[in-house]
Amino acid sequence: MAKCTTRVFLLSFTIAMVLLNGCMGQGRARENECQIDRLTALEPSNRIQAEGGLTEVWDCQDQQFRCSGVTVIRRTIERNGLLLPSFTSGPELIYIEQGNGISGLMIPGCPETFESLSTQEAWREGMERGMRGGRFQGQGQGQGQGRQGRFQDQHQKIRHLRQGDIFAMPAGVAHWAYNNGDEPLVAVILIDTSNHANQLDKDVPRRFYLAGNPEQEHEQQQGRHHQRREFQEQGQQQQHHQRRGGESRRGGRQSDSGNVFSGFDTRTLAQSFGVSEEIAQRLQAEQDERGNIVLVQEGLHVVKPPSRSYEEREERSRGSRSRYGSMNGLEETICSARLSENIDRPSEADVYSPEAGRLTTLNSFNLPILSFLRLSAEKGVLYRNAIMAPHYNLNAHSIIYGVRGRARIQIVNAQGNSVFDDELRQGQIVVVPQNFAVIKQATEEGFEWVSFKTCENALFQTLAGRTSAIRAMPVEVISNIYQISREQAHRLKFSRSETTLFRPENQGYQRREIAA
Repeated sequence: MAKCTTRVFLLSFTIAMVLLNGCMGQGRARENECQIDRLTALEPSNRIQAEGGLTEVWDCQDQQFRCSGVTVIRRTIERNGLLLPSFTSGPELIYIEQGNGISGLMIPGCPETFESLSTQEAWREGMERGMRGGRFQGQGQGQGQGRQGRFQDQHQKIRHLRQGDIFAMPAGVAHWAYNNGDEPLVAVILIDTSNHANQLDKDVPRRFYLAGNPEQEHEQQQGRHHQRREFQEQGQQQQHHQRRGGESRRGGRQSDSGNVFSGFDTRTLAQSFGVSEEIAQRLQAEQDERGNIVLVQEGLHVVKPPSRSYEEREERSRGSRSRYGSMNGLEETICSARLSENIDRPSEADVYSPEAGRLTTLNSFNLPILSFLRLSAEKGVLYRNAIMAPHYNLNAHSIIYGVRGRARIQIVNAQGNSVFDDELRQGQIVVVPQNFAVIKQATEEGFEWVSFKTCENALFQTLAGRTSAIRAMPVEVISNIYQISREQAHRLKFSRSETTLFRPENQGYQRREIAA
């Protein structure tokens, strides 16, 4: 029996050390970045209005974001709004706060597995269109389809978006999103600029668009130390054009907007695609003033599964082991890997109390792609006046975003000083640096939040409750370090039987879910 106990302990200790050290190798804050004596609840500092929606940007130069090495934006896509395809140099975690939609990724080297309209169907549709147009076009179109391929359209997999989903987006993978629901689609996006995948600027994220003429989201926040470098780059480009005997066919335009095609020579671009220069100019979108979210007037018609339940049935057919970690992730390829998980479902909670609330964690065990992104997430719900036990994160910074309701949050630094003691409301963010102690208590209306964490398997240690650091110490030690009697130490140690979420004392234990 003793040998068995020893083996279990060693196994548990080994797993804990692997999880703890998994994120220690990646450097984030530079020296003194996290010497924080005051934290504040942050709201967006910049808003960019587009034709089909709004982009809100938090100040990436704020000390809290510089300490954690991340930045956050929030997009609101209106009905029939299409977010232009783009990618960043750092990985992203995307939380769908509200609404429904679809999204497409352009993963390098992956096949086009979504197909529509066979040759016969395309020929028949062409016939019908030709007859309606007063001329016979069906034969040419049908034959053209037959020569070019079996299907009229082929593209990579389209994924459904719905409230509560978290999407993991690898660095450099372009993606677009479309709101096909009846309400605005709201997404909160964390960009990990300090990730090892990002070899560009570690302070300011860079987004590269494949279409349109959108304004750069973080351009105004780069600061003076970037302006000098931009002027130098512009001077070098001008000298380059002069050596070539003139400017490019686009006029050598320099601005803080545009897409990846904008700076190419139009003629060369046309030759690269095998199209006319007029179409190449459309790619460059110099006169496009719609912004990064455009409206699709008659709705977007693409090949996609009929509903979200299609994907869920597909996942279940592959077996439940793919979700709960009995797979090691090697069986998945990047083309077929699951990139999302819904963390709003109460039935999937990892911690649940009928009187206090629930807590759901998302890490590399239930979403293996996170092991490559080195990020994780947590969704929490506190009922009215309930408390999440005081705790600290062992191996990650925690970026807390208020989803609904309000809570009083207290954060304490290494010197024992309170650096934050305020309410966090819906739409606000506060960063809890690694090892800073934090406690949350919901107000009368309850509180919901999502936390992005800078480690694929983030761990936290509670300071009160059944699995806390206090509970792990002998009563005699507690009595001496706090200068209290043994009876008081015993009460301090055993008064709370819960693990993480505490019901409110003397409140009648009235449960209250926040209305979605």
